[in-house]
Amino acid sequence: MWPTKAYVNGEWCDAKSGKTFDVVNPATGKIIATVPDLDASDVQVAINAANDAFNTWRKTTAKERSDLLRNWYNILVQNKDYLANIVTSEAGKPLAESLGEVAYGNSFVEWFSEEARRTYGEHVPSPNKTKEILMIRQPLGPVGLITPWNFPIAMITRKAGAALAAGCTCVIKPAENTPITALVLAKFAEDAGIPKGVMNIVTTSRENTPEIGKLLCESPDIYGISFTGSTEVGKLLYKQCSSTVKRVGLELGGNAPFVVFNEADIDKAVAGAMASKFRNCGQTCVSANRFIIQKNVFTEFVDKLKEEMDKLVMGDGKTCGVNLGPLINFAQADKVDRIVNDAKNKGAKIITGGKRALSVGERFYEPTLITHVTKDMACYVEEIFGPVAVCIEFDTEQEGLEIANSTNRGLAGYFYSNDLSQVWRVAKALEVGMVGVNEGIISATEAAFGGVKESGLGREGSRHGMDEYTEIKYICFGNLEY
Repeated sequence: MWPTKAYVNGEWCDAKSGKTFDVVNPATGKIIATVPDLDASDVQVAINAANDAFNTWRKTTAKERSDLLRNWYNILVQNKDYLANIVTSEAGKPLAESLGEVAYGNSFVEWFSEEARRTYGEHVPSPNKTKEILMIRQPLGPVGLITPWNFPIAMITRKAGAALAAGCTCVIKPAENTPITALVLAKFAEDAGIPKGVMNIVTTSRENTPEIGKLLCESPDIYGISFTGSTEVGKLLYKQCSSTVKRVGLELGGNAPFVVFNEADIDKAVAGAMASKFRNCGQTCVSANRFIIQKNVFTEFVDKLKEEMDKLVMGDGKTCGVNLGPLINFAQADKVDRIVNDAKNKGAKIITGGKRALSVGERFYEPTLITHVTKDMACYVEEIFGPVAVCIEFDTEQEGLEIANSTNRGLAGYFYSNDLSQVWRVAKALEVGMVGVNEGIISATEAAFGGVKESGLGREGSRHGMDEYTEIKYICFGNLEY
């Protein structure tokens, strides 16, 4: 049905220890696969394979790498329904959302198949008549890619597409919740002709993940780390990478503000709020986390948002009509429940929802709308990562910006206004790496994805995505005669 073994050096393999772990469908709670639980000794084999393969992969031409990535892209497109079914089975997304992620994830392979041929260098005018100055880009080396469960295809293709296009090889550690998607991507890469050792997939349980992350960060044979996940784990990996002064790309947690000004089109703002907040049950790093609504439109926005939230249908993502899936695991369900109960106990008003939807499934949580929020509530400061809309009222533009920026995170931010001057002021003043102006869905292959403050380092996607996987080499030609 799908691969259930790790993929190292072009071989499908088990853990040397024979240990395995189960992959569970979060909507049904049923085990859908059992995969190898690799430890550090297994992953070292993958690191060695990536290093051996790099010696030849780095020497391929940009055109050769481009053609192989294009082959991979074509196979992914041909199997989009198969891939979407796996994403829904592993991550719990409604099938329509999974198809959207597949298209988004595939687009990175297409994009970087084209960018492979545009890793241009520079010829710089020399200050000396007998010298010529050149700067060329070369691949960084073997890299470690550590990816999350909430976008099991796109987070791999966004990283691996750029790495392979640049001439790097990679060791990919997918999240323990969604390893099957990663293994299928490797199978299709193999079918596309990408040589053994160039892409390696190491499957590990939550228990083995810390030692694998530490090995990838501290290994002198891994030249870069790209991680998408929580800020707390990102900080730990950042420290571990310091021992080898590694190139580090970090796409970390967000606490996205969604600001609605008096000048906004409220119907469009509500539509944007629904798209941003409830995609993947609120489990995206760019999900709107705090709805910051100006006083004159607060009641109208809340009423219309509730009306749209009441239309959400929870259930197994493979069921027709379902548009809100489960939370990924019990820990996440417990976290959301804790945050909502904290708000209740401190005087918040629950407009709708407010509890687990146990009649649907153990990992489901009702779409929840909260008002009368105060600064001492967990929902005011924490990234919720669930289907909970927290509405905060403000009076002046400056107050709204102060609330929006009152966090050490800065990944994405959104605001709605039809005042052109205000649009420019606020877009520049929001302390985030990405801004949606009158738009709730901002991710695009062509755009640079990344944050500021404690939301990360570097950018993914766009033409800048290749920068994370290349080094600039300066070459000086001297003693020339003209």
